[in-house]
Order: sequence, then structure tokens, then C-alpha cells
Amino acid sequence: MSRPLAILLLGVAVGILCGCATSESGSGPIAGSAHPPQDLNQADWLSRVAACHLLRVGQNLDVAVTDTAVIAAADKYGFRVDAIIDRSNQLVTEYGSRGPALVAFASESCRQVSEATGVTSALVRFEPDGTLRTTWLRLDGVEIADGFAEETISEIRRRRVVGLVINSPGGSVFEARKLGRYLRTMGLRTAVDQACTSACIDVLAGGVERYVTPAAKLGIHQSRVPRRFSSHEGGQLYVADAFLYLREMGIDPDVAIAAASVPNNKILLISLHDALQTGLVTDVIERLD
Repeated sequence: MSRPLAILLLGVAVGILCGCATSESGSGPIAGSAHPPQDLNQADWLSRVAACHLLRVGQNLDVAVTDTAVIAAADKYGFRVDAIIDRSNQLVTEYGSRGPALVAFASESCRQVSEATGVTSALVRFEPDGTLRTTWLRLDGVEIADGFAEETISEIRRRRVVGLVINSPGGSVFEARKLGRYLRTMGLRTAVDQACTSACIDVLAGGVERYVTPAAKLGIHQSRVPRRFSSHEGGQLYVADAFLYLREMGIDPDVAIAAASVPNNKILLISLHDALQTGLVTDVIERLD
């Protein structure tokens, strides 16, 4: 059943992370909490939860952020917010100048914490008063042209959004995938409530969660192959790139094969059922508020 986007976002148990700092003192877990997974001890698991939190803070240079999986772990494993923050600060000191190693550890930690909690790893932002920030960037009818990715990324950072609503006829595949990979790395969501076709699908695919409304139209076709791929072999490589990109995003890459069978001057509309089945869409929502 479709639901408003605001209800989905407010389903994140933000109060757990914000409120747990007021529980009894100490940095250990709350009694009765779940045991760490994968034969890890409590200290090692806390390090992974803290590393995931630190990744979101570091990416955004903002302490008023965290990750949905961190919130879920704080609840499930009984970690207090002060313990998570203290361990995050310790990790910065321990890794010192080995920044890339810390980023790699934190990225893998977010994957592990997400898997253990069953919650998608995604960015959470807070307002100054501690309430959940639900601001999205909306782009309607935009052409994905040269420079589109950097311009959009700048707006995402400036407005401190948690997701991107995009309705576009497409354009540059390079720019679309550049933006899509940024969205995925940063834990941002995507949504469509009008029409998203051609290269726009690659932007939609980048969201860690991908929403559409019942009336949304999703369309695919062959991309215009750049001159450097103008040979038969080059064209095959171009299709392979599309296949690999969707697989990288966790979406059934057969979507790329279907697109390659549709002439560039035509559009194949993907049903919402097929969009859900292939993983191109993660949820159908009633409206975008």
C-alpha cells in the first residue's frame, strides 16, 4: 500500500539515538540488549557502529548527522549515544593520518551494521532542535547536461537535503552516473513523481532508497553512443557499462539489456511491478510532501 514520504522518513527511530544519552551513566551496553553478530565482542561491534556514524559526519562535515543503521544498532544492541560518539573520536585519533584506511573501515562497517540490523544504511540529518530534517532537493524537467552532476551536488550540500526528487527526460549518461554514485556513497535517497526516462534512470538508481508515486512514468531506451564508442565493439562496451553500473547499484542489470533493445527514438515504459521486481524502485509511495 502506498504511503506519504514523510511517514516513511518519520518511521526512522530518531528518538532512540537522541534519547539514549539520558539513560543511566556509563559507556557500556544497556542490560538485556542483543549480542553482537559474527562472533564479535561488544567493544569491536561498538567500533563498527561508531565508524559508520563517523563516516556520515565526515562526509558532510556536520555533527548533526548520522546513519539510519546506527540508530537501529543503538536500539538493538543498547549502545548509548555518548559511547558511540566517544568511540568515533577515538577512531580518529587511532587512525591518525591513515584517512583512506579509516574511510574503508567505516564504509564496510556501515554495510555490516545495515546487514545486522536489517535497516538500509542511509543519511539522517537533524535540525538544531534535534528534530528530524526531511528536506529534499527537487529537479523537474531538467536536462542532464555537462556539469549537471557537480551543480546538483553543490545544491545538495548547500541545502543539507536527505534526498533528490528528479523528473527528467535524460541527457548525459556520464553525468547521470557520476551523480548516481555520489548519491549512493553519501547515503541519499531518490524519488520520481512525474517522469524519469533515459539517463535519468541512472540517477534514480543511485539512491539508497528509491521511491516513486503511482502515477510516475519510468522509461528506458538505447543511449546515444558517444563517438569514441561508435564501432560495433564500442557499442557493446557501452551496453556492458550500463549493465555493470546497474549491478553496482544492486539493481537487476537485465534492465540495461532491455534498454539496449529499444531504439533511441522510442521509449519503453517500465511498469511499477517490474520496477519493484528488478529493484529499480524500493517502494511506491502515495505522494511526495
